[in-house]
Amino acid sequence: MALRASTSLRGVFLRALAASGSVIALLIGWEILARSGTVSAFLLPQFTVVAGRIVEDTLSGTLPTQLGLTLWRALAGFALAGVLGVGIGVMMARNKATAWFFDPIVSIGFPAPKIAFLPVFILWFGLFDLSKILMTAFAAIFPVIVATAAGTQGVDKYIVWSARNAGASERNLLHEIILPAALPQIMTGLQVALPISLIVTIVSEMVMGGEGLGGAMMGAARFADSVGVFAGIVQIAIAGYFLIKVIELVRGRLLVWHQETQQISTF
Repeated sequence: MALRASTSLRGVFLRALAASGSVIALLIGWEILARSGTVSAFLLPQFTVVAGRIVEDTLSGTLPTQLGLTLWRALAGFALAGVLGVGIGVMMARNKATAWFFDPIVSIGFPAPKIAFLPVFILWFGLFDLSKILMTAFAAIFPVIVATAAGTQGVDKYIVWSARNAGASERNLLHEIILPAALPQIMTGLQVALPISLIVTIVSEMVMGGEGLGGAMMGAARFADSVGVFAGIVQIAIAGYFLIKVIELVRGRLLVWHQETQQISTF
């Protein structure tokens, strides 16, 4: 039994190592290039030095504070975009008047660079959390609307007609048939929106200032602290990686009944 558990743990470790092989190679190459003297330490500090700064910031409490503020703004904006985006997407798919009103707005706004509206949000809402959260929600809502509308429109009409003929109310139809059937595409829209939320939050912090990972990076840049700048990049990359993995886990749990999850589990 112990041998089987040891073999299983070894297999998990080897799979994790293989999956992160490219990242490990990148970090090793970074360290070798920085130590070679080809590039100055100011332009490219050693990864071990950057990792040391991250450890120092963690132990001092600076990193948890900055990371917590950034994640709070990103997740608050993401949640707002998710709730409003799913609601608007469903209404667009099921109500012609709503589709007539929102379709041109979504068609123009989806491909537009939303960050260009940042000065408007600063003028309207100031430089504090509300402005950053609303800017994040505005940038992240469009993929959620598009994915939800497409998923809702793609629900098998025969199933909907059968449920109506069986006496299902519109509310039951929405909650028990349409939303579960559209959930895979809704989750895809949310998976696209989550990294957008983190990116826009960090850019907003860089522009507006204040606490947070983006603000800390800009503060380090102003004082020519290249180690702090690269530490911020690594911190953002790690935070983004874990957010993506968390929403993948949530997708797997919510879609445990779906064909895509059953196919993955057979490998």
